[in-house]
Amino acid sequence: MSERKVLNKYFPPDFDPDLIPRRKGPKNSQQVVRLMAPFSMRCNTCGEYVYKGKKFNARKETVEGEDYYGIKIFRFYIKCTLCSAEITFKTDPKNTDYTAEHGASRNFEPWREEAETEEVDRLAKLEEEENNPMKVLENKQTDSKREMDILDKLQDIRARNARNERMRDVDVSTVLGKEEVETAEDLESRLLEEEDEKLVQDVFSKLPSQGPSSSSTTVKRKADDREPELHTLLGESARSLITGLAGPAPKKLKAGGAKNSLGVKIGKKKPGVKPL
Repeated sequence: MSERKVLNKYFPPDFDPDLIPRRKGPKNSQQVVRLMAPFSMRCNTCGEYVYKGKKFNARKETVEGEDYYGIKIFRFYIKCTLCSAEITFKTDPKNTDYTAEHGASRNFEPWREEAETEEVDRLAKLEEEENNPMKVLENKQTDSKREMDILDKLQDIRARNARNERMRDVDVSTVLGKEEVETAEDLESRLLEEEDEKLVQDVFSKLPSQGPSSSSTTVKRKADDREPELHTLLGESARSLITGLAGPAPKKLKAGGAKNSLGVKIGKKKPGVKPL
């Protein structure tokens, strides 16, 4: 039993391919090909929409008398899916696209209009630069400025991305625990404050005193941990005046005769007896 899919075929020793007669077909014969609709279109007969990408069994032929720099132009025949009307479109090598020829109209595509407008503007700009050398210089300056702005923005984006990458690698607690770097302005302001403080201390330490006993006054500051006594804040004259008005200090009672408010005499504890 022979194989169903034969890869190697037998050729006899006396086989001569030049003796095989060649088939002669028509010069411009149509070929049946399988293709997809290259653009969205609307049938002119029934108004049915044929969307881009729909598959058809089309007939292909070469357009006689038309080419683009030696490139052949092909025509395709398809039928409408609703009314079976014939629709034809051709290749467009100049714009690398297809053009609707008969039986259907291409749907509006805004991006194609934008491309055509840009092409028209480019051609008009080139024509203007050919006749005006100053316009060429202005356009070059505008283009260079635009390129510099783009490079600056790109550099900012790169710096921001690099900073974000560094922040991902470093722990947040470590960043928060770091001391802020003192800038030149902060250092200068701190030095000025220290000089002002030193000047104030020198001035207050050399002020003359109102009292006859001392030649200079000392500035006393309140401590943070404890409050000073009241008599230390008064001058010598005020302290002597208060001492004279208060009179002699009262005599202290002996420890053995001391009594509390209830009349109970309080005695000293014996060293050998421990309290319960």
